[in-house]
Amino acid sequence: MSPRGESSSTRSRAGGVVTPGRIAVLVLAILALVFIFENTRRVKIRLLIPEVTMPLYLALLAVFLVGLCCGYVLRRRSR
Repeated sequence: MSPRGESSSTRSRAGGVVTPGRIAVLVLAILALVFIFENTRRVKIRLLIPEVTMPLYLALLAVFLVGLCCGYVLRRRSR
């Protein structure tokens, strides 16, 4: 079949929203969130000078969100 014979919905599904890379990222994000919420004990964290006591899941979640933001900014810059 020629590309002209394909409908727009067929083309959009071929290069669509669900790709193997996006599925892998989604699975990794879910695993990261499971890991984060399984670690609930309180820990001491040193932020340069102050020492903070907080649940480990909050610290891990904060680092996860910082990583997501950095990835988003770097991806936008590369376009």
